[in-house]
Amino acid sequence: MRKYISEIIGTFVLVFVGTATVTIAKGDVLAIGLAFGLAVTIMAYSVGAISGGHFNPAVTLGMFINKRISATDAIYYVISQFVGAILASATVKFLLGAMGASTANLGQTDFPKISAGAAFFVETLITFLFVLVILLVTSKKFGNSNFAGLIIGLTLGFMIIVALNLTGGSLNPARSFGPDILVGGTALAHYWVYLIAPLVGSAIAAYVAKYLGSEEA
Repeated sequence: MRKYISEIIGTFVLVFVGTATVTIAKGDVLAIGLAFGLAVTIMAYSVGAISGGHFNPAVTLGMFINKRISATDAIYYVISQFVGAILASATVKFLLGAMGASTANLGQTDFPKISAGAAFFVETLITFLFVLVILLVTSKKFGNSNFAGLIIGLTLGFMIIVALNLTGGSLNPARSFGPDILVGGTALAHYWVYLIAPLVGSAIAAYVAKYLGSEEA
């Protein structure tokens, strides 16, 4: 149970800090990328020590494919991540309402400037790169436990900076679901991209990492 609670807390902090930077602090691209990335780093070095610090169904899928987590744990991790994301978005909505600000923007992800196909490619690519880094930096053969959390956080931050003006830079089905389900509209209609593309990118990363020797002792 502690592992699942840790995933709720970690995902909550990731989504809360990241989307609050978008909506409340109104940060620029750099600030938003760093907010998400550093939130992951902080959680990786705290509750991540309990659960492994996934905070993302795509990461959990990659870990499951490479047999680093059981099917039962994977299911409960994903449920916990979605719970954490929804709670975070509900908190941001409450705070915006308390400020008298509009709650139409909760930091939801969408792709108004590009096609669905291009958005799918972007989310697949950046999630592939992100999960590949995670699987390699946490592997027994290539890993570095002292710096893994920092490397993972920086990678997430840079991937979001690159993709923010294209797709919002999700890389995370739970992160997108939290605000999307509360806002609705085109963000929710386009959620399928943010659900499927990160999972595809993660699955590819898992097999590439395995080919590179990540699962070798």
